[in-house]
Amino acid sequence: MHSRTRRPQFFYTTTPLPCPYLPGRTERKIVTELSGNESEALHDRLSRAGFRRSHNIAYSPVCPGCAACIPIRVRAQDFEPNRTQRKLWARNADLDVRVTPARATAEQFALFQAYQQQRHTGGDMAAMGFYDYRAMVEDTPITTGLVEFRAQDGRLLGACLTDWLSDGLSAVYSFYAPEEERRSLGAYAVMWLLAEARRSALPYVYLGYWVPESRKMAYKSSYRPAEVLLRGQWRPLEDDGKG
Repeated sequence: MHSRTRRPQFFYTTTPLPCPYLPGRTERKIVTELSGNESEALHDRLSRAGFRRSHNIAYSPVCPGCAACIPIRVRAQDFEPNRTQRKLWARNADLDVRVTPARATAEQFALFQAYQQQRHTGGDMAAMGFYDYRAMVEDTPITTGLVEFRAQDGRLLGACLTDWLSDGLSAVYSFYAPEEERRSLGAYAVMWLLAEARRSALPYVYLGYWVPESRKMAYKSSYRPAEVLLRGQWRPLEDDGKG
């Protein structure tokens, strides 16, 4: 009998680029390719080690002299919505939520463009064409889907690109109709994922990187109980914001 040889996994470090979260800082990442039959298992392991996925690449920040990006996940089975979150859940009770395969549509792209132009004008994603968007959605070697949030008349109001892991759900990217600001659909999407993880008996919802110094990334700590990855260990996020 011949023993099966696992191919080596290579990791690379990117060149420095401007940090997308904190002005004046630079960003470097360690990246590796997700490919082949081992992709699901490898992605699970890397997610637990604080990596995120983009297309068929898993990455983690390795910025010299900076540790502002902290991996965060929420314990879905123990999630306790606060008063604001309970109101938000009730406000969106009229939405029709559908989980669809990771397939890009013109309808999604129109909403994605409107969101980028309103919320992230001048950012890299604002210049994305349909084929770029399709690659973002469809270039995945693991189990991925789009959670769509629709009005009663069928209009697409929001979407959340989501990875299914063995121990939870991972929110990859969400976007929504800018005119529906009162619904706070980005926050609602996280709550829906937490409810779905609970229904599926999955322990965690991974929210990517919590950046306390960045206003647009600090909100992630409002979902409790949460855990943060510090010095290689997942630790409870305490009320003072430190694990």
